[in-house]
Amino acid sequence: MKQQTDLLEFENQLWAQDVQHIAGIDEVGRGCLFGDVVAAAVILPAGLTLEGVDDSKKLSAARREELYERILEHAVSYGIAAVPSETVDKINIKQAARLAMKQALQQLQPQPDYLLVDAEKVDSPLPQLAIIHGDARSQSIAAASILAKVTRDRMCLEWDRRFPEYGIAIHKGYATREHRERLKALGPTPLHRTTFLKKLFAEMEAEQQEFQLDL
Repeated sequence: MKQQTDLLEFENQLWAQDVQHIAGIDEVGRGCLFGDVVAAAVILPAGLTLEGVDDSKKLSAARREELYERILEHAVSYGIAAVPSETVDKINIKQAARLAMKQALQQLQPQPDYLLVDAEKVDSPLPQLAIIHGDARSQSIAAASILAKVTRDRMCLEWDRRFPEYGIAIHKGYATREHRERLKALGPTPLHRTTFLKKLFAEMEAEQQEFQLDL
């Protein structure tokens, strides 16, 4: 079983070099068909171990909500930013995710000395390290992933009230079968990512043609 100290390998190396303010940065919603991409940046106190913090995808919604409050309680500083679907369509999802990360980083006071980022590079002159699967390997990145995930899930509840027929509270905007079927029946909302839907509809059409050939 993974111990919480296993998530402090990168932080411990930096703290040993007297790097005090380490910011973990992560985003959620990159693969969604709908809504904003959300990023969070968080600085935790040097030497702090937050039991239970892990990759947000491995945690239940209730556990994420609990840890969200604990992270905010202990954080030296944190920032959360959302980039809307229309911007995703204009600049592509990779650049939109990077923009959200940059905006979250800019909210931090004090500014960090070093950045630990989940498999991405942030537009900043600050020294940084991109860590593959960082949300499962760094406490700071995992904490950021929880802040971003809880924030976006709360946004999904608001979007669900606005577009109740799409089931957004359930699938969170990802390309589940239910979401695809409702899109096919109802068409997109103003918050769907049109660049994503072009590929999706092309795939759906190809699947339908293949089904007809099989018949």
